[in-house]
Amino acid sequence: DAQVDIALVQIDARNLAELPMADSDALRVGDFVVAIGNPFGLGQTVTSGIVSALGRSGLGIHRYEDFIQTDASINPGNSGGALVNLRGELVGINSAILARGGGNIGIGFAIPTSIAMTVHDQLLEHGEVRRGRLGVIMQDLTPDLAEALAIDSATGAVVAQVEPGSVADDAGLQAGDVVISANGRRVRNAESLRNQAGLVLVGEALELEIVRDGSRKKLETVIRAPQPRTLSGEQLHSDLSGVLFRERIDSSTGQAAAVYIAEVESGSGAYRAGLREGDELVAVNRRRVANTEVLRRFAQAPGDLLLQLRRGGRSYQIVLR
Repeated sequence: DAQVDIALVQIDARNLAELPMADSDALRVGDFVVAIGNPFGLGQTVTSGIVSALGRSGLGIHRYEDFIQTDASINPGNSGGALVNLRGELVGINSAILARGGGNIGIGFAIPTSIAMTVHDQLLEHGEVRRGRLGVIMQDLTPDLAEALAIDSATGAVVAQVEPGSVADDAGLQAGDVVISANGRRVRNAESLRNQAGLVLVGEALELEIVRDGSRKKLETVIRAPQPRTLSGEQLHSDLSGVLFRERIDSSTGQAAAVYIAEVESGSGAYRAGLREGDELVAVNRRRVANTEVLRRFAQAPGDLLLQLRRGGRSYQIVLR
């Protein structure tokens, strides 16, 4: 699962000892931990430290981040090694360090077992991780917004827009709601909510605690596989009449990864121009297109349309006037 940098590997081996798993959600800042690994190729090495922080995100290391931060020395070669508590139980998998000059400065990060085991179960059952999409546009709760919305919380994510028919819509979320926790875990900001929702897998329940009109309430829904959105070409350009565009969803992220032509009427202007069913739309007017909203924004600009398409591994361009 490239989104959290965890892989499941099957090996043929005997006489292995199983490392017991601990509940990483039970960790507290200040708990003692031990990092095991192979720094700089020296061989098995053990370093000790404490849990410096929990729920670290926004580092740009992985797409979904909820790291354990520790000051136990982690260096290149430690990645993939065990982070264990003083009972010898696995609490995390060493993943990355923050190193201005390339060496250890006491800021290391580990993927908690709560995430690692969820990914493990999905890879074992499906061969991939299947994520859904919440379907909201969010922004951070600032002091000014908190005052305007009469919120006494200093942290949270403000719902700016809810996608109709989405999981968020099913849950009853509304623009102006402030989400302060997800499945019992505090939501610090918009990115925190995106990460927490992105780590809830298809078919699992999601409970959100929100503040609306000064009152707290809980909303529940079930994450489901995102449905690809479609867009009729006639809404964009007269020469695209008879074309239906559809998103291709990346199952590992739950997000649209590409736009392709699902249908094109034979004999239409678009067909005569060279568009065919199955073509992937790479760019419009030299701007990359990954979803139908971006396509709508770029294609509705006045003037000619320059479409970059991909078919059978080859790229070509078409101009619609």
